[in-house]
Amino acid sequence: MNSASFDLSAFAGLAGLSLVVALAVLGLTAVVGFRIGRHNVVDVSWGAGFVVIAVVAAIAGEGEPWRRVLLAVLVGLWGTRLAVSMARRSRGKGEDPRYADMLARAGGHPVVTALRKIYLTQALALWFVSLPVQVAASAAGTVGVLTVIGVALWLLGITFETVGDRQMDAFKADPANKGSIMDRGLWRYTRHPNYFGDACVWWGVYLIAAGGADAPVGPAVVTVLSPVAMTYFLVFATGARLLERHMAERPGYREYQQRTSYFVPLPPRG
Repeated sequence: MNSASFDLSAFAGLAGLSLVVALAVLGLTAVVGFRIGRHNVVDVSWGAGFVVIAVVAAIAGEGEPWRRVLLAVLVGLWGTRLAVSMARRSRGKGEDPRYADMLARAGGHPVVTALRKIYLTQALALWFVSLPVQVAASAAGTVGVLTVIGVALWLLGITFETVGDRQMDAFKADPANKGSIMDRGLWRYTRHPNYFGDACVWWGVYLIAAGGADAPVGPAVVTVLSPVAMTYFLVFATGARLLERHMAERPGYREYQQRTSYFVPLPPRG
C-alpha cells in the first residue's frame, strides 16, 4: 500500500476527532439520562452517534469521495432508523430492565457506575466499532467485489431489522397476544432477528470499507476487530444475552428457546 493511497496523519486526526464526537454524544446523553432518571436513553444515542461519526468522516476525510458518501448514507439510514425506533419504544416507559439489572449487579455508587458501565463504555464502543468508516474515509479505493458483497449484506441486515421490528410491533399491538411469546415471522427462525440484522449491517460496512484501490483489500481490512466487537456486544454483552436473562422467567420462553435458534436464523427444531 503506497503512501498516496492512505494518509496516516489524516486518519490519526480523524480518529481523534471521532473519539471526541463519541465522548460528546454520550456525555450529552448522560446529562439527559440522569435528568429524566432513565439510562435507556443511551439506546437512542447509540444509533445517532454512528450517524454523526459517519457524517464527520465523510466531511473531514480525505479518502475516496464515493465511499465516504456511500458509508455515510448506509450508516445514516441504519442509525437514524435505529434511533427513531428506540425513541418510539421507550417513550412514556420506565427504565429498561437490562440496565437496571446491570447496575444492580455492578454495585458501587450509582452515578459513577452508570457513567463507567453505560456511558463511557458505549462511547468507546461507538468509536471502536466505527473504525472501518474512519479508516476508509482516509484511504483510496475502487468499487469491487467487496463493495458489492458489503452492500448486499447491509441490505440483508437492514431488512431483518426493519421486518423483525414491524412484526414485533404488530404482535404487541394485538391484545390477544398479551402474555404470549412472539414466535412468528422472522422470530420463528431466530430469537433475535433485529440483533442479527445489526451484525449483518456492520459486517457489510466493514467489507465496503475494506476494499482497496490497487489491491483487493485496503487499509481498513485491519479493522476486522470492529465488526467482531459489534457482534460480541450484540450476542454476549448488552444485546441478546441481557434480553434473554430478562425474558427467562416469562411463561413459554423456555420452550421457545428450545425450538428456536439463538442468533443465526435456522429452521425451528422439533
